[in-house]
Amino acid sequence: MDWARQIHVKSPAEIAIMRAAGRINAEVLATVKALLKPGVSTADLNAAAEAVLRKHKSISPFKGYGHPPFPASITVSINRELVHGIPKKDRKLKAGDIVSIDCGTALDGYVADSAFSAGVGEISSQARDLLEVTQGALQAGIQKMRVGNRTGDVSAAIQQHVESRGYHVTREYTGHGVGRQMHEGPQVPNYGKPGTGVPLRQGMTIALEPMVLVGTHATRVLADQWTVVSSDGSLTAHFEHSVAVTAGDPLILTVP
Repeated sequence: MDWARQIHVKSPAEIAIMRAAGRINAEVLATVKALLKPGVSTADLNAAAEAVLRKHKSISPFKGYGHPPFPASITVSINRELVHGIPKKDRKLKAGDIVSIDCGTALDGYVADSAFSAGVGEISSQARDLLEVTQGALQAGIQKMRVGNRTGDVSAAIQQHVESRGYHVTREYTGHGVGRQMHEGPQVPNYGKPGTGVPLRQGMTIALEPMVLVGTHATRVLADQWTVVSSDGSLTAHFEHSVAVTAGDPLILTVP
């Protein structure tokens, strides 16, 4: 992947723009999360997200991305669907579903990217545990986003958190640099070895995104050429934040 070699260290002014984009992204996700109820269509969720983006004179870099062009501003992935689910008018949420929402926000030439998973109504105890473990893996990775560490330290922290609890991390899809483009270097897999990979420097901005599966790390892509599902049909979850490396603690860009 050519983008994986393009590492752009950001200035404080650039990070400030990304922080503004991140606040919008957080508002989009909060708006969508409030709508996760039985009977709501995934197209309704996309429409609500686009209304927030319009309010802030922003756009999602997801729309029109890739081949075939992605048709929406957010991805909506349900249960076995790990990432890249396409919103549809005839796809309705049901009680007990796990729904993963991913959104990018472009503002003044910079991008922020984040995601969350949540249940619709009452969910199973396994589903609740999966959500907790995946969110915890993101926090474990964020805590390693410090000058002096390497990307492998981040990856290993995510992997250890997930696998020590009996779940699996995807091998095919990774975290990534973010900022001037939606995908920049370095790639940050959800598995790795401490002390390996790219050294973290102040001003690097990375979207960390643990993607966790109950039964297997293996995935496949559906006929729509976008939706990624667990190969065994087991539940999945996905959390993501865009994070800046600073002189001190990591700075999460995609919070209110």
